[in-house]
Amino acid sequence: MSFAAAAASTIMMKPYRAKLPISIITVIVCSFAILALLYTERISLPSSNSIPKSKPCAKIGAVVKAKEKIAGEKLENTDIDDKFEFDPEECNIARGKWVFNRSIRPLYTDRSCPYLDRQFSCVKNGRLDSDYRYWQWQPEDCDLPRFNPELALRKLRGKRLLFAGDSLQRNQWESFVCMVEWIIPPEKKSMKLGKVRSVFKAEEYDASIEFYWAPFLVESNSDIDVLDPKKRILKVDSVAKHAKNWEGVDILAFNTYVWWMSGLTLKTLWGSFENGEEGYTELDTAVAYKIGLKTWANWIDSNINPNKTRVFFMTMSSIHTRSQDWGREDELKCFNETKPVRKKKFWGSGSDKTMMSVVAGVLEKMKVPVTVLNITQLSEYRIDAHSSIYTETGGRLLTDEEKADPGHHADCIHWCLPGVPDTWNQIFLAHL
Repeated sequence: MSFAAAAASTIMMKPYRAKLPISIITVIVCSFAILALLYTERISLPSSNSIPKSKPCAKIGAVVKAKEKIAGEKLENTDIDDKFEFDPEECNIARGKWVFNRSIRPLYTDRSCPYLDRQFSCVKNGRLDSDYRYWQWQPEDCDLPRFNPELALRKLRGKRLLFAGDSLQRNQWESFVCMVEWIIPPEKKSMKLGKVRSVFKAEEYDASIEFYWAPFLVESNSDIDVLDPKKRILKVDSVAKHAKNWEGVDILAFNTYVWWMSGLTLKTLWGSFENGEEGYTELDTAVAYKIGLKTWANWIDSNINPNKTRVFFMTMSSIHTRSQDWGREDELKCFNETKPVRKKKFWGSGSDKTMMSVVAGVLEKMKVPVTVLNITQLSEYRIDAHSSIYTETGGRLLTDEEKADPGHHADCIHWCLPGVPDTWNQIFLAHL
């Protein structure tokens, strides 16, 4: 081939080689055009609201993060907990562990909440350690949503919530009030305290959070004037005097346990107290408890419309009066404990499993659905969180001499606030 022919061939192939740059330029131009279109149309990525929700009460690997509300800060994005669908069918709250989390800040303190009894105000009463306030209950197979006070008040809008039971139920009631009251302006809330019935009102929400004193739920001669346990007589066949205060309530939360545990037997009565102690019968404690609970259950079944009223029952709150249960031989009860028991499934002598089975047996036969909140096991571990010597008795603080004798005077029944009852209310709100 001549040089001229080769040159001609080369010249003829030049247009073919030019096609590659044109293609690249075309792609680049088209890409810019598409990007410009996207920009002008303001097409964005899917929002968090359009992302499918994870399975309710998700496994730990699929954590749903709820924004922690801190006392003193303005609440923002109050719908956050609405997106956390807690399914009790998939979450056994009794199985889990306490996890220390210093970043937790309680929603209130015993100085910031004006409604706390001195009985539960441990810091105000001189308790110096604070670690007991930073333990978080973590169930094994799910996550609990954090307590959102504004969400709680929205759920209670136009409703009455009543806690009925003993002083441990009052412990929980005061916790609940303190967890929500701080977001309400002073002029839009009120508290009316009574010996038997106390009412906190959130006027803006047309809601009330109430407590009714009924330590046995059934009637007794010790309902108002607390008598020596040996003189107590229970009218196990009647709740009428108490129950008239439960009518018309939208959400009822009951408990009863510790007052029944005054001995192996209890004096019980059918009929009237007019004859004094005549006619009473001594029954084994578990038998009397069962009869009393059946009386309460019959009233619920006969008087509560489940379409209008929700009923909850709190299981027994743990009592830690025997330090040998967790390996301490000094007989000082819960005094000076600063950490929870770490032994899995720890169960002390203060929680009677026979009594707990009585509750289960009565509730499972009821016609009206009752939501049982099993707080017993998680409370069992918390030997560190009781009022101990930082409390009052008979309307006065313990003296220095009494504080020096915790074996006789430490309160290892009730709880410091803020503290464990806040977790009960976290669970309670998750079930509403």
